[in-house]
Amino acid sequence: MATQQVIFKVNEGEYGLDVSQVNAIETLTDVVPVPNAANHILGIMNLRGDVLPVFSLRTKFGLQEVPVNEQTKIIVTKSNGVTIAFKVDEVKEIIECDESKLTEFPSIARSMDTAYVDKVANHNGRLILLLNQDRLLKADEAEAISQLVSNV
Repeated sequence: MATQQVIFKVNEGEYGLDVSQVNAIETLTDVVPVPNAANHILGIMNLRGDVLPVFSLRTKFGLQEVPVNEQTKIIVTKSNGVTIAFKVDEVKEIIECDESKLTEFPSIARSMDTAYVDKVANHNGRLILLLNQDRLLKADEAEAISQLVSNV
């Protein structure tokens, strides 16, 4: 069985989210910073009348933020029941991943900090980390976002 994945870049890494879990891919615009928000939360934005928290995968992955450019996108999905916009450096493509090309994430690399990685796809010689959006947020991050959304 094959799955379709939205492939995106953060720094030099390539990552995938199941396309069935993605609500939208949009250009990042007009993020309003929220004072005292958790460090991964860049702020909030208005997307077609909905106020969404914008969560940086760069800071989540321990990387420094870089200036927004024309490749910078947000991927809108639900994580732990909350609609959220994940900021990524670039959305590259949508690919079909055959089950035979998927392997488990190596156990030696597994930790609480990498629990969001489900599998590794070998797509034409490229290794792509397939993510589980419900595990991208730790419990405290999900709680902070829920509080942020309820206060808006």
